[in-house]
Amino acid sequence: MRRGFILFLSLFFLTIQVNAFEIVMPADKKTVTSNDYAFIYGKANSAETMTINGKSVHTAPNGAFAHSVKLIDGENRVIIRTVYGMTLYKYFKTTPTEQEVPAEEFEPVKAYVNHDGTPLRSTPVDAGLNRISHLFGGTHIVVNGSKGSFYRVYLSKDNEAWIAKKDVTLTDEDFYPAEFLNMDSERFKNAIIQSISFSKKLPYTIEDCEKEIVFRVYNPELSEESVYNLSIPKPVKYAYTIELDEGNYTFKVRKLPENIKDITVVIDAGHGGSEKGAIGCLGDEEKDINLKIALKVAELLNKHNINVVMTREVDANVSLEDRVNISKEKCADIFVSIHLNSIGDIPMDIHKNRGTSVYYFNKNSKMLAEVLQREIVRHAGTHDSDIQTGSFAVIRPTDYAAVLVETAYMTNPFDSVLYTNDKWINKAAKGIAEGIIKYIKIKN
Repeated sequence: MRRGFILFLSLFFLTIQVNAFEIVMPADKKTVTSNDYAFIYGKANSAETMTINGKSVHTAPNGAFAHSVKLIDGENRVIIRTVYGMTLYKYFKTTPTEQEVPAEEFEPVKAYVNHDGTPLRSTPVDAGLNRISHLFGGTHIVVNGSKGSFYRVYLSKDNEAWIAKKDVTLTDEDFYPAEFLNMDSERFKNAIIQSISFSKKLPYTIEDCEKEIVFRVYNPELSEESVYNLSIPKPVKYAYTIELDEGNYTFKVRKLPENIKDITVVIDAGHGGSEKGAIGCLGDEEKDINLKIALKVAELLNKHNINVVMTREVDANVSLEDRVNISKEKCADIFVSIHLNSIGDIPMDIHKNRGTSVYYFNKNSKMLAEVLQREIVRHAGTHDSDIQTGSFAVIRPTDYAAVLVETAYMTNPFDSVLYTNDKWINKAAKGIAEGIIKYIKIKN
């Protein structure tokens, strides 16, 4: 009798263990946040009936689930229930105290840019698509106002911009108007180069128009209308660079090769090492799936004798700066960064927050994004979440066509059925490789 009772208890606890749900996120049962939504995901028995705060939760065939709860200011209770029990999570939502800071006006002050690659922005916000150029260290600028952590930069009568205060040094030195020295233009088979020289470094902006790229150099101390415009026609597939040697600016617009043998493609497996990326409903780490897809893409491209450069081939830390530097050093024509998506501070919609999106920052990369989006969706069978613009560090350079691919959502239960399957990994990789090859063959 006693032996039978022990066997019964063993089976009972085994049943509970098998059917108990596992929460991947949040990691802690008490969370302090300023977010508007609590995002809960993990794994349960697919046969379980689950509710979170009384609302039914969809579970994928592999047991993955995801759900979000709207938070109110103060304490929030999130209760997860199944037929086998319940778990309580507490969120304390804080209210951000940031207030709108009005612009401060002051008399023009001279300043130096501290380092190369300093963003000049159209708005005083340290994020988004508002970069209008990247200034070189030592550039002379004039500032005449401030807002929050930004100075307003005076360019000309009709043009102003913003620069982070930490990126410049104010000075009371006597600046002098830069002297125009020379202008030159060279036309080659695959590139057009224009140069303009001044006696010192000046601020500039870039505008990628429909048929041409307009580079503007400003000499704000000379006059209110001292703007030098250089317009370079652009081909169908193009990249461009800006170099500065003392006061000599060189603007180059080049055609991207149409011959596979002349192309260099950089494949970037996102994250790696201690940078895990997003964590999936089943506890999978994004970095590992990114690498699987990237290695397969490289294998497929190598079969076409395409010169492929990998930013990482193993589970290793590679900084964003190093990924960009590798691409420039290897003279990349195409750069593709491979990732899987996750949601931010928004309500989770398992029917909307899923599938493939390809992101681009510069207009010269939009066509590559469109081709890749179409091919990945076609081969991988994912939901088409369309191309998007995004200010990711690895795709901001204009030296090559650069995109960031979000092949699927780590945090969507039904996408988790896909990315945990090696056959799907191969299909996603085939879509990326086919997209790259089709883009290369587009005529200029």
